[in-house]
Amino acid sequence: MRREASADSLLFSLTMQEVTATSRHYVDRLFHPDPQKVLQGVIDMKNAVIGNNKQKANLIVLGAVPRLLYLLQTECAVVLGSLAMGTENNIKSLVDCHIIPALLQGLVCPDLIFIEACLRCLRTVFISPVTPVQLLYTDPTVIPHLMSLMSRSPRTQDYITQIFSHCCKSPEHQTVLFNHGAIQNIAPMLISPSYKVRMQALKCFSVLAYENTQVSMTLVNVLVDGELLSQVFVRMMQRDRPIEMQLTAAKCLTYMCRAGAIRTDDRCIVLKTLPCLVRMCSKERLLEERVEGAESLAYLMEPDVELQRIASVTDHLVAMLADYFKYPSSVSTITDIKRLDHDLKHAHELRQAAFKLYASLGSNDEDIRKKITETENMMDRIVSGLSESSIKVRLAAVRCLHSLSRSVQQLRTSFHDHAVWKPLMKLLQNAPDEVLVMASSTLCNLLLEFSPSKEVRRAAIRHYYCSLVAGSNTTLLLFPSAIQHYYCYLVAGSNTTLLLFPS
Repeated sequence: MRREASADSLLFSLTMQEVTATSRHYVDRLFHPDPQKVLQGVIDMKNAVIGNNKQKANLIVLGAVPRLLYLLQTECAVVLGSLAMGTENNIKSLVDCHIIPALLQGLVCPDLIFIEACLRCLRTVFISPVTPVQLLYTDPTVIPHLMSLMSRSPRTQDYITQIFSHCCKSPEHQTVLFNHGAIQNIAPMLISPSYKVRMQALKCFSVLAYENTQVSMTLVNVLVDGELLSQVFVRMMQRDRPIEMQLTAAKCLTYMCRAGAIRTDDRCIVLKTLPCLVRMCSKERLLEERVEGAESLAYLMEPDVELQRIASVTDHLVAMLADYFKYPSSVSTITDIKRLDHDLKHAHELRQAAFKLYASLGSNDEDIRKKITETENMMDRIVSGLSESSIKVRLAAVRCLHSLSRSVQQLRTSFHDHAVWKPLMKLLQNAPDEVLVMASSTLCNLLLEFSPSKEVRRAAIRHYYCSLVAGSNTTLLLFPSAIQHYYCYLVAGSNTTLLLFPS
């Protein structure tokens, strides 16, 4: 153990010597009394860190960040932006050095080039998942000032809308942005000659409209160059537009529809948005596009049976989704090794999206449920999904099963043939509440009087439900049909919560 500790100490010492030898002179030059030599030192540092994560980490360790913030000018902001493009640890170090308030303060300077450099760095910091988004809202003067800067140049439009999109994580954030004129300031950007600006505006609107009735109701009446905003979104979904633009515009209209601002039978939903999202599910699309397309389509039609029926007969959607479980296949046409490696690591997201879309498709119509269960190996795939390592895939699979379990015919045939109650019981062991609720609801559907072989299942399931009331902190999930048939009384602990869910 002592030898190992000694070896680690020696390695650390050598590492620090290497850091000092290769990077110290860059930091030392920041303290030179001659301003011109300091500026040249900053420029040399900028050139040294480009594409060099090791050098970036070394400079941060040696204390370059506080000095750069003290000297803050355009070149310093550029270097800080480059440091922020390193690792997540770099971002954490920058945030700990209070880079965000320093750069926000720099935005009061009238120099546009300096403002753009500060915004570029802020954009890079805020889009990192390790940055607390609440830092944008701490000072109430920041959001209105950013709104006032937005029209200064295409770059300020690009950077500020990216910041808003990534920092809008709650209804409270949506309200703050809405109240400070986000819609009026961002809408004109949809007809900008810059594609990047148009896309960032589109993404920002999708974030603002998500599950927000106030924003959606406002958006539906907005005019952009004399044209209703919804029609601008429709044009952006045309097949000749980039896939990213089509998909994001479809999401905007989806969120506006779900918020009640657009009727589900509106032509822009039935004839434009829904077909666009179905196209995104095609195997010709990239993995992330297929995932986003399927999940957005599931969300769009979740409460509307007519949209579910239309989607089920559009471009053979039910059969198309079966390909989500075969990707990437052994005969994959992907030649890019990095892309193939990425897709292999994220293939579970396709299965999750497919289960979600099947659940939405089959939530009301008996014929659609039958079509889903008759899809190649569908019940086997659902059963396999219940035991996947990803909790999100397991939840999506049980939601799909719950949707199909509303069918009397499927309970008597497909469910009986595959003994789905067994993996469901296994899934309930130490399951998160969300999985527990959905799996328990599905089990109650399996226990209906007209479900065959229910006696075989009763004992195991009754034992499980009894165990729910054994502890004082247990959440007890009761369903009217189960209560009627299987329980005469229930004993709960002092902190038990009683939740009733219809079967």
